[in-house]
Amino acid sequence: MNNSCPNCNSWRVTTRNIGRKTGGLIGTIGGATSGATGAISGAELGATLGITGGPIGIAIGGIAGALIGGLFGGVAGGIAGATVGEQVDTRILNNYQCLSCGHSFMRRG
Repeated sequence: MNNSCPNCNSWRVTTRNIGRKTGGLIGTIGGATSGATGAISGAELGATLGITGGPIGIAIGGIAGALIGGLFGGVAGGIAGATVGEQVDTRILNNYQCLSCGHSFMRRG
């Protein structure tokens, strides 16, 4: 694969990954928000399971259920967003940048 700069022919080229970073961030926020909605169900389930431990068991079970729901949602959303962003980098954005001259370009070939 030829990743030399089309402007100055330098081999000092890096990827910018703007779409991947942005998609990951948006996905994480969206996933955490969705996970927080699911966390309500998780908190209810955790509280129900914690009944055997009394009031403390209910509180700990509810908090644990909410945290796990939000965490899993955020991770899943972040992975999905990063994957979509990576496709945007590859197909739409000028993902490569020359470290010698600063030129941004798409991969050739």
